[in-house]
Amino acid sequence: MLTGTVAGGLVAQYTNLGVPYIMRIVALAATFLIAFFLMHDEGFQAKSHTGLMNEMREVISDSMEFGLRNRPLRWVMLSAVFNGGVGIFVFYAMQPYLLHLYGDPSSYAVAGVSASIVAGALITGGFLVPYVGRLFKRRTSLLIAGLLIGVPALVLIGLVGNFWIVLALLAVWSLVFSITGPVRQAYVNGLIPSQQRATVLSADNMLTSLGGVISQPGLGKVADVWGYPVSYLASAAFQVIATPFLLLAGRENANSDTSRAPIKK
Repeated sequence: MLTGTVAGGLVAQYTNLGVPYIMRIVALAATFLIAFFLMHDEGFQAKSHTGLMNEMREVISDSMEFGLRNRPLRWVMLSAVFNGGVGIFVFYAMQPYLLHLYGDPSSYAVAGVSASIVAGALITGGFLVPYVGRLFKRRTSLLIAGLLIGVPALVLIGLVGNFWIVLALLAVWSLVFSITGPVRQAYVNGLIPSQQRATVLSADNMLTSLGGVISQPGLGKVADVWGYPVSYLASAAFQVIATPFLLLAGRENANSDTSRAPIKK
């Protein structure tokens, strides 16, 4: 992502917007061929099929029993409705907003640089996760701290109309996003038996997508009517609603809430 965003922006700048997409097609085709011939699923045991309706009932039952009926996990899953969709909007709305602040809507290189900053922050955040985790006794505390940093960053992005400051705030927000993501995943994985993990994680992702379905059209309309700055303020207001759910998750004192908790077998 780091090299692709910069290279894609520069290629689009000196050719046209179609060329980076052709490059992406080639890269995806190469990735597919490598995965098809070299990746092997070890330890997988095929499950006997019991019919479509029975399989659907089992998926729904497992999602409820090991997901939403699991109180410590329920609150974190519900918080995803307000976190997930905002994250997607913030990233994709940032590029046209930065081009607007930069004053040159045709500068695709600037759009590529903004995406590369996000990629660089994601890499840095991944390296920092073990060290930042030591500062908190509970994973939910780290997730709440991430909101307390990320939400004000979105507010400042909406209030500050300076290209370079917004770029720096984007890096801060991306860094927080990259640190809290693995911590949240470790918390969730520690609460789900391995046999039902894929099902419950899919349900968790569904709630994240539901948040996108709810928030993104609304935030996009806000950007159309009142501009990108107001849409970022609205994003912050929507994301902060996740805070009470994380507080409730912290009150459950789940086994996986400690930073050294093992993954549930």
